[in-house]
Amino acid sequence: MNKPLILVVEDDTAIRNLITTTLETQDYRFHTAPNGVQALLESVSQKPDIMLLDLGLPDMDGIEIIKKVRSWSIVPIIVISARSEDKSKIEALDTGADDYLTKPFSIDELLARLRATMRRLKYLEHQEIEDVVFTNGDLKVNFDSGCAYLNDQELHLTPIEYKLLCLLAKNIDKVLTHNYILKEVWGDVIQSDVPSLRVFMATLRKKIESDTTNPKYIQTHVGVGYRMLRVEREKE
Repeated sequence: MNKPLILVVEDDTAIRNLITTTLETQDYRFHTAPNGVQALLESVSQKPDIMLLDLGLPDMDGIEIIKKVRSWSIVPIIVISARSEDKSKIEALDTGADDYLTKPFSIDELLARLRATMRRLKYLEHQEIEDVVFTNGDLKVNFDSGCAYLNDQELHLTPIEYKLLCLLAKNIDKVLTHNYILKEVWGDVIQSDVPSLRVFMATLRKKIESDTTNPKYIQTHVGVGYRMLRVEREKE
């Protein structure tokens, strides 16, 4: 199977070269764009599988690029930005980005995010065929029956906990912001509801995690939201 084609959108030559050299050593295919206009042209002509996007481009804000790309494509977008504050991350994710990396970042972290995105792409391909039952490690959700299982034992979840679990499962390996979760589960976004969301997420974790201090399934992105991690099934 060919490695995916990655579009690297970065105006800083040194960082762009670092990323492309890393991709080359891992046998990834890639194209580059130093500005927003070129990024949009490349995304249409090359149809990349994944986009690595710097938010601080000279001619166009990265948020605008995400909006434009999302008007015609669902290509996974990993934001790479020096903007470390939560507000920028949340805005990028709510606009349509799938993940983010804050500069400076390690090569290992970049490659890990790419692998996670590839796993998500692969999962979505299979999900089109097997979208009734979700399986992740020892966790299973049957969307038809409305039941969830851990180690083949039925979980006793509240309606809100089940909705949260389904939302995370259907977006596996993707960071979901507090606002997105509140809108999808409760139907509206009220910032005062974030503490309630944290409480429900904590009770859900107690039911699916063997060690809540070192969660295996649900990862917290402090100040941003949550992500369900892909877990390999343990071999017997």
